[in-house]
Order: sequence, then structure tokens, then C-alpha cells
Amino acid sequence: MTATTEAATGSRVVIPVSGMTCAACQARVQRTLKRTAGVADATVNLMLNNATIAYDPAATSPEQLVEAIRESGYGAELPATSHGAFDEQEDAEHAHQEEVRVLTRKVAVSLSLAAVAMVLSMSSMGEASTGVRWTLLALTTFVMAWAGRHFYIRAWSALRHGGSDMNTLISVGTGAAYLFSLAATVAPQAFRSHGVEPHVYYEAVDAIIALILLGNLFEARAKQRTSEALRALANLQPKTARVVRGDQELDVPVEQVRHGDVVLVRPGERVPVDGEVVSGSSAVDESMLTGESMPVAKTAADRVFGGTMNRTGALRLSATALGADSALARIVQLMRDAQGTRAPIQNLADRVSSIFVPTVIGISIVTFGLWTLLPQHAQSGTLVVHALTAAVAVLIIACPCAMGLAVPTAMMVASGKGAELGVLFKGGDALQRANDIDVVVLDKTGTVTEGRPTVTDTLTVGNMKSADEFLTLVASAERGSEHPLADAIVQAAKSRGLTLHEPEGFSAVAGQGLTAVVNGTALAIGNPALMAQYAIDVAPLVNDADRLSAEGKTPVYVAADGVLAGLFAVADPIKATTVEAVQALRQLGIEVVLLTGDTPRTAQAIARQAGIARVIAGVLPEGKVEAIRGLQQEGRVVAMVGDGINDAPALAQADVGFAIGTGTDVAIEAGDVTLMRGDPRSVAQAITLSRRTMRTMKQNLFWAFVYNLIGIPIAAGALYPAFGIQLSPVIASGAMAMSSVSVVSNSLRLRRVKIA
Repeated sequence: MTATTEAATGSRVVIPVSGMTCAACQARVQRTLKRTAGVADATVNLMLNNATIAYDPAATSPEQLVEAIRESGYGAELPATSHGAFDEQEDAEHAHQEEVRVLTRKVAVSLSLAAVAMVLSMSSMGEASTGVRWTLLALTTFVMAWAGRHFYIRAWSALRHGGSDMNTLISVGTGAAYLFSLAATVAPQAFRSHGVEPHVYYEAVDAIIALILLGNLFEARAKQRTSEALRALANLQPKTARVVRGDQELDVPVEQVRHGDVVLVRPGERVPVDGEVVSGSSAVDESMLTGESMPVAKTAADRVFGGTMNRTGALRLSATALGADSALARIVQLMRDAQGTRAPIQNLADRVSSIFVPTVIGISIVTFGLWTLLPQHAQSGTLVVHALTAAVAVLIIACPCAMGLAVPTAMMVASGKGAELGVLFKGGDALQRANDIDVVVLDKTGTVTEGRPTVTDTLTVGNMKSADEFLTLVASAERGSEHPLADAIVQAAKSRGLTLHEPEGFSAVAGQGLTAVVNGTALAIGNPALMAQYAIDVAPLVNDADRLSAEGKTPVYVAADGVLAGLFAVADPIKATTVEAVQALRQLGIEVVLLTGDTPRTAQAIARQAGIARVIAGVLPEGKVEAIRGLQQEGRVVAMVGDGINDAPALAQADVGFAIGTGTDVAIEAGDVTLMRGDPRSVAQAITLSRRTMRTMKQNLFWAFVYNLIGIPIAAGALYPAFGIQLSPVIASGAMAMSSVSVVSNSLRLRRVKIA
């Protein structure tokens, strides 16, 4: 597996770690890294076998971090900066396939030899069985040295570094049984002279190793299934692209496509790179990126994304984003980053795992001692045999694997399920916090509404000669703005075939509007606050503005050379799915609030249409932050949903920020969750997924803990006094192996959860 650094910050690195097998391993590597000078934070992921580290490059380096991991007893590699998200995913898949291949071979051989050992052990009692016992010794030595070799190497490495983990339990347990059997084979008379029958446990050692490996194999295969959605996304990237260079059409590797290349995409082909349509029209299936099942119509000047499927017509694209900058690569990287983070609930498992293995070893020693004190065994001369059986069973059944897998497996499956829905969580912290949301604040423009407003009314006063002249001046000034209202005015001018001019001295006034000079005319365009700032009297149009606002339209005042010139009314209809989204949030017990910089009357009109009761209107970007903070001071867990630059501060202030993926990059970066579709229903889907995932994580942790709380006492012999039942180490090994598989399997159920 490879890793990448974030060159933009130079303070974050993902380092692959090998040799981790349980929560104790994960916790030890994490503790080591957090104690390393210059490390601000470190998250170690047992599922991905990597460590995500935030560090101060002035105090440490990736090379030093790799060395710190190695000194903790685990393998690590230097990050490979040349690999992108697709390369990382491909390397991860190859690593998983190799792991499954090796485990499959070891399981087949060890299970076969364990079966032979069990057959031979039936005749291993008495003097006549000496040859059989030596044969069993040879078979078991081979199984331990080949199939189980890594258990003992890792346990020794942990011991040398002052730690312990699952390998320690397996090694001590099987090692004790092996050494006891070896002594009974070499010197059986010494046992009989002390009244102890020289039983051997070779078949138990073979079966324990075989069953643990079988559990590891099931676990590895289940882990592969947790990342199927991520693998499917990565596989969407075509390997080649057809580009036009000169007079030729060439098929070239997608890595060789250059910015600005004209790329041809025929019907039925996947789009190889992000680009802008130069010519042609088609319907493009973007479902794997956005979760939207209906194909999207594409014509000249529309954006298309690499990995999407071109359905009906031929397209010519101009390549705009390549490699790691493409939308698909960013989504894959975002998912990998999210899977590499940890949910806060994982801290509970980490605290337990840090003391778990030493505690289990202590329980095993106490178990051995207590069994030797039982009077009935002292009389029968079999106390050592029973004591050893119980002690080994305790060591084998107590495995912290399930605790280590409980949270990250659910996180990985949830990330994949979210991708199918067009919902991308940026990390485990966001996923967990979304579970507690009790109020969702919706930005109006582009979230509740379509975000594509149109001019519905034009009113002029004063010396303005005509509506076209008025529209030409204002649209020319608005060319420099990215605000949806500005775009509506520009589009209205273009639809009339008006010739626009280049504005001078353009200046955007946050939350109020803009100023500019067009053909020598100084314009101020915006809301009443902007007019007041320039002492413009809006009284002649106040009644008209109030009437339009009551109709759910947004009035935009215009002043020319310091005098009121007119206003535009712009309407932005609510999305077809908004009402359904609000109802879905209410069914989840969540209050919905409409937040906008628009006038209160317009906001109330939109809120009535959407079914939203609470409205906060007429606020600037910093006012949105204060509104969010005010709700938080009420003790609410607040989610903010927005898509514009002016929403970014509020997204960052909210407990969970939902950024509409069709919005600006700034908003997406500020958010904790990216909604790839512009559909507000995705908010309810994300919260529902979070709640289902948290339920699964809690179930996993519960059963991981309960398994050990029940299993360890039974293995120690708690049922023996009343029922005469003593747990065999072989059965204990099977139970231990299946505990991890059950946790992963429970997490995989999230893939089948239907989220409307």
C-alpha cells in the first residue's frame, strides 16, 4: 500500500503500517505517534492499515515518523508522493488480494494437517503410540513455523518493544500447549511419576492456528466487501482517451491528456476527463458521482465529469481538470480520507484495548492457579492438565480484534453507502456528530430554491430612457459578480440580444450588492442597506418592492450617479423536492430553519411554500454565523446547509456543515459533509445514514465487549463447578475467530439499508 502527502499544507501525511492485527496494535502505534515530537494528531486505522498524521514539518519529518512506527514494533514505508487516489486504491486492492491469496493457502494446508493430527491423536495414548506422538510433534512444528509463523514473530516484536497484542495471546496460548505436549512426548515417565497422565495437545495447537487463520481469511474477504463502493468509483476512471491533435484522432493513456485538449466521447463511452462541452449534445449518466438516477442533458458550455457515462449523443470536450484535480479523483480521495479518520466513539475501544491484553494474561495466570487449588483435581492427579486447558482457553478466546474492527468497518461501509446516495462525509467525527443534529438551517438560494433565478419585473424612475438601456447598464455591471441574482440579470440581457459593456471599478459589497462604473455611469446595485450606505432615497419604489416581496420575489434596487434609477424583481422558485425534504427532516424530529440575506417578506413567502415555520432573514454573512451561534447557545446541535461563498463561515461555525456539491469550492471545503446532488432531501438521507451507522457501531462495540465478558469466564471454567463443562481451546479459537467476522458482517448490513 502507498501513501500520499498533502503538498498544499506540508503538515499531513498518510503512512502505510504493516503487522497490525487488533485494537491493541492500533492503540500502541497511535500512542507512539502522539508521543512523537512535532506530531499534532495521529489516527491509526486497523481496516486500512495506515496512520494519518498531522505534524509540524519544522519539528519532524515523514522519515522520522516512519522510524517511530518501526520502533513501536510494526512495519512502515515512506510515503510515495507520486501516487494519486486511483493509484492508492489500486495498490490497496492488490494488497487485499495478496492477503487473501496467502491466507487461503495457509488455511488449506493447516486445516488439512489439523485433521490428520486429530485422527492420529486418537491413537496417541500409551507406550505403543510413541511414534505417533513424534509424528504429531513434527506436523505441529511445521504448522507453527510456517502457517502460524507471523503470530510468533509479531508477538516477539511486541515484547521487545514492551507491548502486547492479539499475537501475544495466540503465541502464549499455543506455545504453552506445545511446550506441555513436547515435554510429555520427550519425558512421559516424569509426568506419570507425579500422578499426571502425559496427554498431548498437538491437535489442539494445529486446530487453533487453522481456525484463527480461517477467521482471518473470512475477515479479509469481508473487509474487501466494505470498500466495494470505493472500488467501483475508482474503476469508473477510463484508462484511455480519444483526443484531437492536429488532423488526427489519437487514443492515448488518460494520464497523457493535457489541459485544453479536445477529447471525443462517443455514445456508450465513459467520459475520460473533466471538461467543458465544446460541441455536441447528449444525456450523461452521473449517478455514480451524484446518486441522481436520471441522466443530465449536456450541451455546449456545460461541464462534464470524468467517469460519467455518455448515453445518447457524441460530445467534444475541452479538458479542464486532470488527474488528482478531477472530480472523480477528489471524491475517491475524500472517501479514502474519511475512512482513514476515526469516530470519537472509537476512543472507548482504544481505552479498553490499551490494558486488555495484559489483563487477559493476568486472568489466565490466575485461572491456572485457581484450577490447581481444586481438591478433586489434586486427588485425581490431573490438576495440571485441567489448569493448562483453562489457561490456554482464556488466552485464545480473548481477542481484541473485534474491538478494533467495530468502528472502522462500519465507517467504511457507511462511506460507501453514502457515495451511492451522493453523500460524502469528510470523516468519522462528522459522521458521528450528524447523529445528534436536532436543527437544520437551510440557506435559501441554491439550497431551498433552484438557485437559477429569473428576472420577472423591471421598474424604472427618473431619467432612464428605456427598459433595454436600464437592463444593459445593470447587466454590464453584474458581469463581474457570481451571485445568482446577478446571473439572472445578465441572462435576461442576453436573452434580449443586448450588447454588454466591460465594467470598471467593480466592487462586491458582502451581503448588500455591488458598485461599478459602466460607460461613465456610476452604479450601485443591491438591497436597501446598500442604498442607505450611499444615501439613496428609495421611497418612490418602496411600495412596489413590498408588493413584489410579498409575492416571493427579490427586489434589487439600482442607483445611477447617486440617484434612484429603478429596480428589478427576481424570482427563484423553490426546488421540486424542497417540501418533501422538509417533511423528511421533521419526521426525524428535526426543526428546520430558513436562513437568508433576503428581505423578511420574501423569505417568509419562500418559507410558506416550503413548509418551514422559522425564518431568519436579512442577515449578512457574519450575521449567518451569529444566527448559527445563537442556536448553539440554546443547546441545539446545529447543521447548516449552503452552497455559496457567503455560506462558508456559517458552514464552518455549525456543528455539521452540509455543502451542496453543485456550489462553490470554498463552501465545499468549509463543509463537513458534501452533498453531490443539489437535492435537499440528501440532508435527511445523510442524517438517517449517520443514525443507522452509529447504531451499528454501538452494536459492534456492545457485542465485542459482551463477547469477552461472557467468553473469558466460561473459558476460565465458570461453568465447571455447576455443570462440569470446561471449554476446549479449540472451541475457544473458533469463537475468537468468528467474533471478528460477526462484527464485520454486522457492519456490512449497512449496505442493504434502504434510505429514502
